Amino acid sequence: MFSAVLKLLAILAVSGAFALWIDHRSATVLPQPSGAYPVGRSIQDWRESDHELLAWIWYPAAAPSSVPDDYLPAYVRAAYNRNDNPIFRLLERDRAKVHGHSIRDAAISPRQPSFPVVIFRGGASAEVSGYSVLVEDLASHGYIVVGMDAPGRTGIVAFPDGRVVTRLDQNNVEFCQAGGEVESACVDDLLHSWTADIAFAVDHLTTRGPFTGHLDLTNLGVFGHSFGGAQAAEFCHDDPRCKAAIDIDGLVFANFAREAAHQPFMFLFSDQINSTSAEARQVRAQLDAVYERLPQATRSRFFIRGSNHFLFSDEPSFIDSHIVMRTLRGLGVLGIDGPRQLAATAYLVRTFFDVHLKNQDPSLLRNASALYPEIRGLP
Repeated sequence: MFSAVLKLLAILAVSGAFALWIDHRSATVLPQPSGAYPVGRSIQDWRESDHELLAWIWYPAAAPSSVPDDYLPAYVRAAYNRNDNPIFRLLERDRAKVHGHSIRDAAISPRQPSFPVVIFRGGASAEVSGYSVLVEDLASHGYIVVGMDAPGRTGIVAFPDGRVVTRLDQNNVEFCQAGGEVESACVDDLLHSWTADIAFAVDHLTTRGPFTGHLDLTNLGVFGHSFGGAQAAEFCHDDPRCKAAIDIDGLVFANFAREAAHQPFMFLFSDQINSTSAEARQVRAQLDAVYERLPQATRSRFFIRGSNHFLFSDEPSFIDSHIVMRTLRGLGVLGIDGPRQLAATAYLVRTFFDVHLKNQDPSLLRNASALYPEIRGLP
């Protein structure tokens, strides 16, 4: 029996690797944004004294006049390839063959004078470009979305002038673990640096940012995935310019964990929140305590049945192979198709911000499961 299981796992591994290699060589198109606006994208280097960020800005564009830009510019792909593990590079989708929907430096839409602004942060040290599905969808619904890569904190930052800066070891949040336990003081210190990036970005937009006259900074939202979600929560606690925030499957630390915030806030969890492991129960108890301190009228929390923590990025859209999908389902990694998880996430993100930044009907959020039965309110 044991031998048969090993043979099955070997077959799955070989077939999965072959399928991934085929995927690597083929082209794929990211899911189409669901909103009415075409999407523009601008990449800008923001510098002031000793602070620098690479800003990726997605926004509602005028009628499309050209083909979409590369998913990643050639200089960014080259930097990533130089720093990738060669084995991973063989099995991962070739980013030159990935196609998004953003138009480079397109004119901003004239359909309304200004648009709400949303700041986005990725998980851990992930590059924000790896969440293009979510941010393109949000921009297509009439939001200016600003993501940022921070040199020394983000995994790889490739600047248009040719500089490439990788993450410093001391900025790796995973190093804040000792014997499996998270050292809160270590995480709090890192969190302070990361949230300072958000404040710098908002300052820049306020004083000298792009799209002058088109930014509705009185309706400023923040969201992020994993550690990016912790950053969104902390910034919203500390900075009154934040009007609403979303934490996608992230823990919370520092001030937000102790005092929560007064602004509208949404937790969106993967299905792992329902795990019965001792660690998961402890995390759930901590998040329950934080949630109870949030204003009842404007708080919400959901989970997506069958979803996985690591599949809120673009990665699920890169996997076309049915062999790989079946393998992931068989191993318990996936309980829902990756693009479906992203579609449900995009719906919740834009609907939450529609309610709290555009004053739309709150029932749109409460009735999310009517469109996506996988979306469940967390009791």
